[in-house]
Amino acid sequence: MGKRRGGRELLRSLSKKQKKHLREFGEEHPFYDRVSGRPEATQICELSENSDKSSTESDSETEVEQVSVYHKLLATLKTSPESESEEDESESEEAGESEAEVDSEGSQETGEADGGGEDKNDVPEQDKATDTAEQTLGQEQADGADTSCDPSHRVIEEFTDVKHESEFSLETNFMEEESGDCNADKRDSNSSQVFSEDPFKQHMDKELEEKEVEKMSTLPKSSSQSKWPRLGQLTFSSTLEKHKTLKVDKEVDVKQLYLHKPLESTWPKVNKQFLSSVNKPSGPSFTPLQRELFCIMNTYRDLFYPERNALTNGEEIRHAYCLHALNHVLKANAQVLSNNAKRRDQKPGTDNDDYRDQGLTRPKHLMKHINLLPLDSHGVDFSRVRMLNLSNWSKYYRQTLLFSALQDPQINSVFNKHCFNYMGQVAVRNVPLSGSISHVVVQLPHVFRRLEAENVNSVIDTRFQFFIDKVLPEYRDAIMSHTLIYVPSYFDYVRLRNYFKKEELNFTHICEYTKKAGICRARRFFLKGEKQFLLFTERFHFYKRYTIKGIRNLIFYELPTYSHFYSEICNMMKATDNGADATWTCTVLYSKYDAQKLAAVVGIDRTAQMIQSKKNVHLFVTGENE
Repeated sequence: MGKRRGGRELLRSLSKKQKKHLREFGEEHPFYDRVSGRPEATQICELSENSDKSSTESDSETEVEQVSVYHKLLATLKTSPESESEEDESESEEAGESEAEVDSEGSQETGEADGGGEDKNDVPEQDKATDTAEQTLGQEQADGADTSCDPSHRVIEEFTDVKHESEFSLETNFMEEESGDCNADKRDSNSSQVFSEDPFKQHMDKELEEKEVEKMSTLPKSSSQSKWPRLGQLTFSSTLEKHKTLKVDKEVDVKQLYLHKPLESTWPKVNKQFLSSVNKPSGPSFTPLQRELFCIMNTYRDLFYPERNALTNGEEIRHAYCLHALNHVLKANAQVLSNNAKRRDQKPGTDNDDYRDQGLTRPKHLMKHINLLPLDSHGVDFSRVRMLNLSNWSKYYRQTLLFSALQDPQINSVFNKHCFNYMGQVAVRNVPLSGSISHVVVQLPHVFRRLEAENVNSVIDTRFQFFIDKVLPEYRDAIMSHTLIYVPSYFDYVRLRNYFKKEELNFTHICEYTKKAGICRARRFFLKGEKQFLLFTERFHFYKRYTIKGIRNLIFYELPTYSHFYSEICNMMKATDNGADATWTCTVLYSKYDAQKLAAVVGIDRTAQMIQSKKNVHLFVTGENE
């Protein structure tokens, strides 16, 4: 007992650096060796006739034996404990190793005092250390510790921090605190039950069949409508069999959302800035908008929400989808760590498809061309790659979340034609009852002129030809001065600018790339009437928001991307000096492919009439009551 206590005290006296070196190399650093002041006694060895052969064989055997002992000690030292009790056992093992060193030193000093018997004590000390290591190894193997190493090839297992990995393991995040190893079976059963209910596991573990994939790639989607309290009108669409109608809960408990364990405690603190001060500390941790959005996102359906506003609900929405993204990433990472631990415990040579938890590669850039098979393997372990990736079915598992401030045809095209999630899609389709034209305060006649185009690809050329043939000639007269032409697309702006230069028209232009001096010069020329036309881009108005004075005639070459820009541009006319208000005009060009933009300006009811009517010209007058 005295020697064992002495070994423990010696181990406790070591610094962290010394303990680290002891764990890694199985011995103390030579710098800290205790060197005796006495000169070593001369050793006299008698060699037998076959000394060369025997010494060579013994050296090789000793070397192999020493490597084996070293690796066994290294394996026991590297085994990471999973509880405090195992940590204590590890410390006692290290103390036992230090005890062996102390005993060897003590026996060495005794040998010197007895008169040079040092060579006789050497071998027993080594044997004693070997026996201690083998006993420790046997005990660790009995406890189920990982001692896998290959002494013949001298392959040292890479050190992994199992203790900290277990904190992020998928199992430990959905179970109660462990009281001991006796509850292992109960934890496993609870874990499998939680896995079956977790939306992440349900979505990723779903194995599609060939028939289902063929159905999704050929058949059209079936849709259904639903109305929610906060999001409004929702459209659910899916190609596979109809899913159960998704209903939003009035109150959501964080523990019922299957969040990763760290997020359960951090989310209420992070999101409290958006919650009402009336809410109690134990109240809901989601706003009504966040609750409904997360309810959809957590089912792994695709989502399109076109009512995001940077000034009102932008940050509120960003917190909701960031929570979902972090939850997904942490769960996927925890699954990989958990499978890594299971693979270390399994017997060598056994294959298991349950450990497929990774993709083919980690792309550094995300573009529209996604879910493509990589040209190179990039050193991937194909035994860990999911079957959905190997089958090139990733696009059917990808969840796409689109947030926008408007209903845009390009965004709708991406959502309808390039989202293939087998869980289906959900789009918010609230119809504007009254458009932004109701916010125009000046008395102004609005003339909407419809142009006919064969298809969506020919709209650009058709609009340009319609403008130069039927609209522009009406404004060439000097009487129609102070005409501002609003152009949403920069490419259309360049095309019109080049045409105006070719026709030598009296015009000036402002775009998002115009320098400040050019902006001031163009505004002055237009206000004084020195330039009849002013080409004005939508992106310039988006970034600068200058008030253009002197507008008497207004032409919308195309409907604005943002509906409120229509009323803002029209209301610039009130900044004009007093003049004949009756001479103010506003002309708008539109086609049947601009139905969404038109509805945002004039309302849904008027849009249906203007698109289906046989007449190509429609007139609205604002500001009559003022």
